Amino acid sequence: MSDALATRDALADVRVRAIASNGSGVADLADGRVVFIPRTAPGDRARVRLGKVKRKWAQASLVELLEHAPGRVDAPCPLFDTCGGCTIQHLAYEDQLEWKGLFISDALRRIGGLEVDPPKVQASPEVVGYRNRVSYSLRRLHGGRVIAGFHALGRPAHVIDVAGECLLPEASLRTAWTALREGWGRGARYLPAAGRLRLTLRSAGEGVALVVDGGAPGWNATDLAESVPTLTAIWHRPSGATKVTLLRGSEHVAPGGDALRWVGDSFLQVNTALGEVLRDFVLERAQAADRVVDAFCGVGAFARELARRGAAVTGIEVDPAACAAAKHDAPDSLDVVQGRVEQRLEEALPTDLLILNPPRAGLHESVPDVIRASAPERLIYVSCDPATLARDLARLSNTYTLAEVQAFDLFPQTSHVETVAVLDRSGEDS
Repeated sequence: MSDALATRDALADVRVRAIASNGSGVADLADGRVVFIPRTAPGDRARVRLGKVKRKWAQASLVELLEHAPGRVDAPCPLFDTCGGCTIQHLAYEDQLEWKGLFISDALRRIGGLEVDPPKVQASPEVVGYRNRVSYSLRRLHGGRVIAGFHALGRPAHVIDVAGECLLPEASLRTAWTALREGWGRGARYLPAAGRLRLTLRSAGEGVALVVDGGAPGWNATDLAESVPTLTAIWHRPSGATKVTLLRGSEHVAPGGDALRWVGDSFLQVNTALGEVLRDFVLERAQAADRVVDAFCGVGAFARELARRGAAVTGIEVDPAACAAAKHDAPDSLDVVQGRVEQRLEEALPTDLLILNPPRAGLHESVPDVIRASAPERLIYVSCDPATLARDLARLSNTYTLAEVQAFDLFPQTSHVETVAVLDRSGEDS
């Protein structure tokens, strides 16, 4: 292909050679540009239509598969061609695991300057029906029409309607979603009056809870609760608010672990079975520590058990409701402080072990300096994004040596992967 052809809307025939960390296939145009094509697999020969074109790379959409890759499988979801989720469900599961290990080692090498072999990725016991939490976007359109579902492939501002097609939620959530759609009334009148809402269903003990984001304060959830008795709790966070309020039902106990309580939108791993395996892995690597700081502790998945085993634990969590849940019936050796990690970590140090479990954005830029100033003997970093993990490990590389990397496939059919990095103090801080 010549430079003249590498323009928007041009067609090109390419051979896919890899998968990018966002799940898109990677190929090369004749003019040397790298092109990213969703819904393609390594080994595919494909005809693609170019979209955004930059100096060194381009994006494209799949027009026709000219030759199928050996590792390609039929995607089980009927929404695969239109939904923006589940970006790699057209790969055999063994290949999904292999590529996720490569995502991690590639990020650690390119961004972190660490030469690490692709780690083993612990397989999920279930590759569908594993999610204990699912969020849907709801849009009210003209004429009382309602669309509720997920963001569209290649059009993130557009929502495609999803009834019971999605294969990822646990069975109880799929049942609850169907009941909610049938019970929210014409034009979703039993939900808050807003053009856009976010609806999250969560497994909660023996039932299902609903968290509604959006709308004005003062929403009365009585009509919805009566229409959808499947829901055992209803929470609401009005637009612009940070606090989520329980309107119906009661706080629930999350399945597994230390009978962890959760409130509203507090964080728990979405894959219950493999989340327990990850938790056990972290606790085993932490068992020798007498003093522990659990940053981003949430409702205390790690902190509560380490305190129960005899360690003196300080948890740091920004959400006051999650702090209260972490302290509920916890051992006296657990102290939970409310606030942002970048504001409260310095006062919690020194310690023997620091556990970090930040959101996808990783650590605030000031946190590595705080850690190095009172460097714990061991650091365990739980990450949901290999790129930000690699960036943060690079910032700590003068003080810590990477001792172990283990990955967990908490998100089958998607390109996301959870990584646990174990670091030991090297004593070579410059």
